[in-house]
Amino acid sequence: MAITDICKQHCSVAQAVHAVGDTWSLMVLRELFLGSRRFDDLQRFTGASPHLLSKRLRALGAEGIVERRPYQQHPVRHEYRLTDKGLDLWPVIAALRSWGDRWAAQAAEPPVTVRHRGCGAQVEPVPVCPDCGEPIGARDLALELSPQARAQRQAMR
Repeated sequence: MAITDICKQHCSVAQAVHAVGDTWSLMVLRELFLGSRRFDDLQRFTGASPHLLSKRLRALGAEGIVERRPYQQHPVRHEYRLTDKGLDLWPVIAALRSWGDRWAAQAAEPPVTVRHRGCGAQVEPVPVCPDCGEPIGARDLALELSPQARAQRQAMR
């Protein structure tokens, strides 16, 4: 299967990977969540070339994840902001950060601390069951394929 065909699968993970799954898009998202807004800052802190960064910002804009807003008229300059759709990617970035702190850390201290704005407490986002409130991990879940997903997987055999 060609990489361009991944987004044709009846699979939410495949759709998400198509939208934001490349390295540079994830680095741009990291920077936007850290508060960078301007092209020069996004370039500086991601290390992406101007051409590559422009491409990723256009793609994220086309997906409705990032919006471009003018902040200066003469000359015209823009900043980049996460849309509601982009802000909903926070759990993804938080999970990658948490995994990186545990399994890929190169320093004794995590590079970023997450704090609750309301009270200032340091937090580590943890998924919980909406019914019973218990923390959940991969071993606590059962995944059920929809009939369409099951049929697509069967056709791939």
